[in-house]
Amino acid sequence: MNSITARRRHPLARYAVLLLALSLLGGVYALVAPGGDRADAAIASGKADDVAAGKDLFAAHCASCHGLNGEGSYSSGGASGPSLVGVGAAAVDFQVSSGRMPFADPGPQAPRKRPPDWVNQDTIRQLAAYVQSLGGGPTKPSLESVDPAKGDPAKGGELFRANCIQCHNFVGSGGGLTYGKYAPPLNPATPTQIYEAMATGPQAMPVFNDSTITPEEKRDMIAYIVSVRQQPDPGGSGLGRIGPVTEGLVGWVVGISLLALAAIWITAKKRQANHD
Repeated sequence: MNSITARRRHPLARYAVLLLALSLLGGVYALVAPGGDRADAAIASGKADDVAAGKDLFAAHCASCHGLNGEGSYSSGGASGPSLVGVGAAAVDFQVSSGRMPFADPGPQAPRKRPPDWVNQDTIRQLAAYVQSLGGGPTKPSLESVDPAKGDPAKGGELFRANCIQCHNFVGSGGGLTYGKYAPPLNPATPTQIYEAMATGPQAMPVFNDSTITPEEKRDMIAYIVSVRQQPDPGGSGLGRIGPVTEGLVGWVVGISLLALAAIWITAKKRQANHD
């Protein structure tokens, strides 16, 4: 007993105890902590080989703007391709599946277009896995989390009107912004792309992370956006469904024009009758 007590009082004993505690703590953390970002890439893509295949695709189609390692590239006029470190697989899936990337024609905003021939579900997954490995970020949502049938359109409408109509209009028809940018119409967007846009904030759009709008609320908003696409237009043509101002303007111009033509026709008929 005396020998144990003597060892506890040894000057190096406190350091030995500290080293033992740190070793135990590190071992427990290694067992319970989630994998790193590079492991997340394999989980997000479903196959570890996707990271290697995605790197080859990235070098062939993306590195000229974003750098060989996704670090971004710069020119004398400013940034020609932003860094992709930390943007996540969701951003890649949104940008590439909607045809916005690769960006062929430099401008204030990348428009939605038909993706190039090399783009398909496999290549998008591989690119997303590689970019995810560069620094983590939002991953592609599950099918259940974007299923409109499982959302509440009424609640989603409230959230959409509170957060989105300033740019996208009440029914997602889109609208103009500043410096040549615009909020695109949401009709062509898939439920997955809508979720990814909220999670990643592409171009001029702010990021609505899970602490701002929860995944359940995002699904409710998707349910609302999908539901308004199916709403009928009782008045006939929806005129792009961009609001009552445009509808009123068209009604006024058409109405006044018809009244003017009717007045001209009545006057012409009266003059002809007088001549007869």
